[in-house]
Amino acid sequence: MTDTFTQITLNHYLALSGILFIIGAAGVLLRRNLIVLYMGLELMLNAANLALVAFNRFATVPNLDGHIMVFFIITVAAAEVAVGLALLVALFRLKQTTNTGDLASLKF
Repeated sequence: MTDTFTQITLNHYLALSGILFIIGAAGVLLRRNLIVLYMGLELMLNAANLALVAFNRFATVPNLDGHIMVFFIITVAAAEVAVGLALLVALFRLKQTTNTGDLASLKF
């Protein structure tokens, strides 16, 4: 027997996804460190992935469309992080800082 208090519904997944997205957006908007900015962006992408998988899980017609979209989002996010971290390392070697305020003018 399942109790109504122990069932996890689509609303629970979407609430968690929304909370994760808000935390990621706060990290992007409020912090000035590039590493925290990247972590916030990744958290926002993972929140979107969670929502897609949850929608796919609770769909009336079972298919794999949500999972395929999540696979492509994870692939693009991995490439974005690789390029972003390479740029971050190059900027740190040049300017000796990861603060976005110090990197506002990218004049050499």
